Amino acid sequence: MAADTLPSRPDPLRALLRRMPKAELHLHIEGSLEPELIFRLAARNGVKLPYPSVEALRAAYAFTDLQSFLDLYYAGASVLLKEEDFFDLAFAYFERAAADNVVHAEIFFDPQTHTARGVPMAAVVHGLAHACQRAHAEYGISSALVLCFLRHLSEDDAFATLEAALPHRQHFIGVGLDSSERGHPPEKFARVFARARELGLHLVAHAGEEGPAATIETALDVLKVERIDHGVRCTESPALIERLARQRVPLTVCPLSNVKLCVVPDLAAHPLPALLDAGLCATINSDDPAYFGGYVVDNYLQLFAAHPRMGVQQARQLALNSFEASFVGAEQKARWARELDAVIERLAG
Repeated sequence: MAADTLPSRPDPLRALLRRMPKAELHLHIEGSLEPELIFRLAARNGVKLPYPSVEALRAAYAFTDLQSFLDLYYAGASVLLKEEDFFDLAFAYFERAAADNVVHAEIFFDPQTHTARGVPMAAVVHGLAHACQRAHAEYGISSALVLCFLRHLSEDDAFATLEAALPHRQHFIGVGLDSSERGHPPEKFARVFARARELGLHLVAHAGEEGPAATIETALDVLKVERIDHGVRCTESPALIERLARQRVPLTVCPLSNVKLCVVPDLAAHPLPALLDAGLCATINSDDPAYFGGYVVDNYLQLFAAHPRMGVQQARQLALNSFEASFVGAEQKARWARELDAVIERLAG
């Protein structure tokens, strides 16, 4: 379904989904690397790609599971070598985010993907941080960086990555846990998350995407995370759903990603509307938008198209949830909420 199509839906709702202020909290910056930019950076850096054209690369974006996606994801990242590459990558995302009326973004980055290839940590962090500063100056978008550990690597490697990043501590606000869940449960990283907590960093983790509901509980109880990335398999446990609702634990849900990676068969089967009905602090995000068929507004539009009973009330709740789940102060969250209600009054009042 085309991203800008909402069959039988009123135009004011479509306009609202596009224009309402929103935060994006689950965005892997390397996953926003569009094929056109991959080829441009490859040419600039003298990297030979295994695909003859942009079209051939895009045609390879057919995934059967998370691992098949990750294989291509890491290959695409091979063109990122210099500070200016990371700036170009992130600023291209911010240009799209501005068009989607994203007012705040908390952006994941995977330093191990780059330092393993000899790219200095400083080049990664400084390039991304420069783009964050430029996006605030040009678009008014606030943002923060979250350093993610690759869970298929060892905890010792995660410790080394954290220590290597500490000289750049002022540029990131938290740590996360991503990459393949299978065989790499949250408890594998208990000590490094404890260290990050001692340092005053925010803690988040991917759980309940490939892994069962129990991995969400482990991320909460062992890693002490403040937010669960994905988390859609919480539906396997009514007790867990009740806990998430009671404790207001945010879930950063990525609908198009869930379809692309076969977590759900289609958007009509996606559990996000039911999670909202259950009172969970669920949010909509794009995950790896260059690979999964859409940025954050595309996720809103297509999910609402697949669930005709969703309307202004659900749109407002999702935007409010995105503010609530962010790591910003209460005053700023309140300002965004007022801006949201002004847009709703203008477009759907």
